[in-house]
Amino acid sequence: MTGILLLAFVFLCAGVIAVPIASRLGLGSVLGYLIAGIAISPLLSILHVDVMSIQHFAEFGVVMMLFLVGLELEPKLLWKMRNRLIGLGGGQVFLTSILIMVVAIVLGLDWKISLAIGLVLALSSTAIVLQTLNEKGLMKSDGGHSSFSVLLFQDIAIIPMLALMPLLASPDIAQAAAQAASHGAEAGDHGGDLSLVKHLNGWQTTLVTLGAIAVVILGGNYLTRPIFRFISAANLRELFTAAALVLIIGISLLMNLVGLSPALGAFLAGVVLANSEYRHELESDVEPFKGILLGIFFITVGARIDFELLFGNFANVLGLTLGLIVLKASILMVLAFIFNIRGQHKWLFALGLAQAGEFGFVLLTFVVTNHIIPADIADQLMLVVALSMLITPALFIIYDKVIAPQYNKSQAREADTISTKSKIIMAGRGRVGSIVDRLLRSAGYDSTVIDYSSKHLDIMRAFGINHTYFGDATRPDLLHAAGIEDAKLLIVLIDQKSQINKLVKYASTHYPDLHIIARAIDRDHVYELWSLGCRDIVRETYDSSLRLGRSALEALGHSHETAEQMKDAFDEWDKEAMLGTADAYDINIPAYENKEFLAKVREMMDDREPELRRTMEEIKTKAKPTDIVSK
Repeated sequence: MTGILLLAFVFLCAGVIAVPIASRLGLGSVLGYLIAGIAISPLLSILHVDVMSIQHFAEFGVVMMLFLVGLELEPKLLWKMRNRLIGLGGGQVFLTSILIMVVAIVLGLDWKISLAIGLVLALSSTAIVLQTLNEKGLMKSDGGHSSFSVLLFQDIAIIPMLALMPLLASPDIAQAAAQAASHGAEAGDHGGDLSLVKHLNGWQTTLVTLGAIAVVILGGNYLTRPIFRFISAANLRELFTAAALVLIIGISLLMNLVGLSPALGAFLAGVVLANSEYRHELESDVEPFKGILLGIFFITVGARIDFELLFGNFANVLGLTLGLIVLKASILMVLAFIFNIRGQHKWLFALGLAQAGEFGFVLLTFVVTNHIIPADIADQLMLVVALSMLITPALFIIYDKVIAPQYNKSQAREADTISTKSKIIMAGRGRVGSIVDRLLRSAGYDSTVIDYSSKHLDIMRAFGINHTYFGDATRPDLLHAAGIEDAKLLIVLIDQKSQINKLVKYASTHYPDLHIIARAIDRDHVYELWSLGCRDIVRETYDSSLRLGRSALEALGHSHETAEQMKDAFDEWDKEAMLGTADAYDINIPAYENKEFLAKVREMMDDREPELRRTMEEIKTKAKPTDIVSK
């Protein structure tokens, strides 16, 4: 028992320490877990820990991941994305697999081994790429959207890979593996010999296998709903969690008994339950187990990295890694050209997906277990996958610091010449800016609009709206050309928080008499803009939230007039609360670490919130009796 507790403590401590550090450095959680494994590998060697056994247990996190992937794959979403999903995603996986296979054959490997290597290295890192794109606000860009399409196809492609790879198994590799493992056979495998197809011939095995798949599909369609309904009637969440685990473990066991991948069965079950009313509950229950087990899996991968092999073959491993990145990036650039991904977006698309992915570790473990790739080659490929993932942050830095600025300069030279000046400058004309602009113009006020979306501005001009100009509104020269020195009002409506802050800081510093109205993304952003000098701030969802609250009060039986008064009372209280705490906010200190700010917030909650409740009660008391409808 002590040994188990010690191992659990070591693994969890390593993850808890390494992952936050890696995330802050922009490396992502997967690389954090790998680094944690590398760090504790000497300790595991001293303790004589069988890392492979722990890895086999942690692989169940992969099964859970594919179950969750299946839950997310609604047919409508797939159909909507079908062109890029099949074209970009399918093209990338197919071309990369084939070209890597050709290279491996040229290097002297058997075609089956070469094909397996191509399939393993064709995948990219979903965890690293999506996390980085979201952090940098690039997910909605053309490059980000295209990357998501490829990653989604790769996640789906893993299933047929797991199903078809056993066909590439080599008897020679199996015999060598059996001889190597013969010394440990006496330890037993606790039921590993159990099989429903072990003594069946070909057609019988096929029937049993198809029957098992049918059980998963039909059971998911017709049995899970009444079972979960029965369990949920007990109103004990832990029972529902246990039922979710029973479902996944049971399916995995069934797939093992018929010789299929447990991940395949879990994925099928997830797809079947994608439209179930219990989908979100299953997601939330399985997610923590998946996260912990996947973390342990990646730690074991890091712990198993053979540094003696790495340093003994460093030139070969580095060469293979760089060759893989160049090959994948070249294929992605060709696909970007075919699918009309232009400008800096094609570089984001190509560099972002050029690495191998975390599922490469899973597939490499799978192909060794199924005697498809020799263990010595798989060990070298493990190093290539890990090194390519470690290089990925550097690729994004190259994009940010080298490539994107070059295109920004190009776009700056091609920015529209602003021929008109007005007293109102509007930065951004998206879904919010278009309404503001129309309101001002209907009231007789002209404005100069600067927007960075040339496509959006072309659409505006097609409708006869000609006062819009292409360019980056944070650039001082464009603001000067728009007449900011003589302007009375600057309305900041661009999307990214960092860009909003940059523009507000520049304008408030250099033009202190200029009235600035800024769009705030959320409540914390209000404080940031206040600290930067802006005094007219509008939260983008605040007014709609107040209207929703008013509608809720009306639905509870209050008249429109009473609900409006209660909404106004809350609005006034909230604005006073923010004004009372804003001066204590420091943009350089996280809010939860700012003692002065926290004290102000607590004081406001303790002193003013009871006053708000009294005001609300007074409004309800003064309401006419007919205002309140008995429920």
